[in-house]
Amino acid sequence: VNGCQAGRKNRVFMRTWLDQAGRKKRRANNRKAKAAKLFPRPAAGLLRPVVHPPTQRYNMKLRLGKGFTLDELKEAKIPRKLAKTVGISIDHRRRNRCT
Repeated sequence: VNGCQAGRKNRVFMRTWLDQAGRKKRRANNRKAKAAKLFPRPAAGLLRPVVHPPTQRYNMKLRLGKGFTLDELKEAKIPRKLAKTVGISIDHRRRNRCT
């Protein structure tokens, strides 16, 4: 087979993306439905605190932590057992060194 004829049979196997807009709409609707179903809880996962990373190289940046300390929950008047049920993450090992 010469070079001119090489790609002719591939057209049968080519995948089209004609349903791209429909898929996008379906995914958006599914996200909305999931958020409505989980309503009191955050749809993007548990609520997490913003913390500074530990080492000198990264400590000027911010990232999401594992969970709120028990002191932070106490200050916000949220019982520990209720926090998990409403979508707040807890980290019992973290310490409040800033207070």
